[in-house]
Amino acid sequence: MPKLELGPIGLLPPSAAAQGIFQPEKGSNMQLVEGEHVPEDQALETLAHELLTRRNPTMHPGPMILWGWNEEAKHKAKLTLDIVAEVPGMNIIPMPDYRPIYPKIDPDAVINPCHPNLTIQHNKEGVCVFVGVHCHFANITLKMIRANTDCYTMAWCQYDGHEDALLAIRDVGSDKLNKIKEAIIKAKKDGVEPWALTAQGKEELEEIRGRKEKLRAPAKEDTTLFMADLETGLDENAE
Repeated sequence: MPKLELGPIGLLPPSAAAQGIFQPEKGSNMQLVEGEHVPEDQALETLAHELLTRRNPTMHPGPMILWGWNEEAKHKAKLTLDIVAEVPGMNIIPMPDYRPIYPKIDPDAVINPCHPNLTIQHNKEGVCVFVGVHCHFANITLKMIRANTDCYTMAWCQYDGHEDALLAIRDVGSDKLNKIKEAIIKAKKDGVEPWALTAQGKEELEEIRGRKEKLRAPAKEDTTLFMADLETGLDENAE
């Protein structure tokens, strides 16, 4: 039985660290899967299988790669898009800022930074990935998701990783992102059927496309411009 269980756990689940779950040591070639230390190749195999087979896989990139603040960030963003392209039907919902967005947030366009479980529930995400999210915020967010949803969370971190994710990959740089991509390609070659290509997946993705199309703003050429002459108001100084 895994040490870290899929949610929903409840209002205040214990943190993974409180359960005695910690990240593998740097350089050990081990990664964290459901609270257990496993060899990296095994972790990447699990990663690929879960991303391909679970419902509505979604990438949630954070500010560290969204804003392109240096060349490395831009390169990681490009590699992240390459990975998304390898997962049929994978969506991208960014977390560009951690400040509350009031009075309303569009859960199809951005993940709610203060209540991420609401965005995940709205989009019926069976698996999600956090990449480029600052560590202090990722820890809180992953715990909220595990508390209130059954979403399989992944954290791809350039530092020590996140024990509150169901699957955490540490020391993620360009090389590690390329290994993730290759693991997904290999899984498809080995016969893993992506959720998006199943009958259920195709039906749900078609429904999502239809819903988003209704919400889409009309093209500029299709809008009706206000062309009437404005009435002249009363002028108190007029004779």
